[in-house]
Amino acid sequence: MVTKIHHVGIVVERLDRAYGFWRDTLGLPLVRQAEIPDQGVRAALLAAGESEIELLEPTTPDNGVARFLARRGEGLHHVCFETPDVDAALGGLRAEAVPLLDERARQGLAGRIAFLSPAACHGVLVELATPPHGTQSQDSPVRLKRLVIGCREPHAAARSYQRLFGLPEVAINGGARCMLGWEGGGTLLMVPAAEVGDVEGMVALSMVAPEMAPLAERLQRAAAAMLVGAAEVTVEPRSSHGVHLHISRYHFP
Repeated sequence: MVTKIHHVGIVVERLDRAYGFWRDTLGLPLVRQAEIPDQGVRAALLAAGESEIELLEPTTPDNGVARFLARRGEGLHHVCFETPDVDAALGGLRAEAVPLLDERARQGLAGRIAFLSPAACHGVLVELATPPHGTQSQDSPVRLKRLVIGCREPHAAARSYQRLFGLPEVAINGGARCMLGWEGGGTLLMVPAAEVGDVEGMVALSMVAPEMAPLAERLQRAAAAMLVGAAEVTVEPRSSHGVHLHISRYHFP
């Protein structure tokens, strides 16, 4: 039903300020930007390997993105799965009485889109998107690797995502954690909420970069709050617009 993580959405106070970190410091190329009046947002998609990062700035005070920002501040907002036919996918979910926010697909920055209710996905806001025909991934120096999700019961959550979206399972060392998705197309790591401050929902983003030294230098020049290891960098949320961000060294195929 879905083929990869198309993007991870992040709510920010101001798009131009968020560009300073996500585009200029991390080096993620801008794919497209637009103001979407009917959604009350100014949005941008930035390339992150096979996936993208979407930045969302509310332009009116009376929509879901604005309420999210007022209630939680900047941070992870939703995950979007790419599907070849969002209308067919939505029809199948509707037939199974899956809770939806959009009964019909509509046009968005990622193409033709629709949102499910967070109640359907263990507290995570999930978007489905069918991008415009001919859309291709752009090269980027940092790539999306993994979205970490806190769950009361990770195995039960994983089964729900497999049932709803047909996500393949990725083998890990067992235990309480589960991983779903695609190597190269982004994975979801379901972890016990107790391991992540008793938080349910999206809690962290993991990315990979082949060249850590220049990235670390750019982060230092930007005065980002971070911990630097031999082959990894962990950026504190106050410097990455509310996102717990881990970047490790990885050789691209």
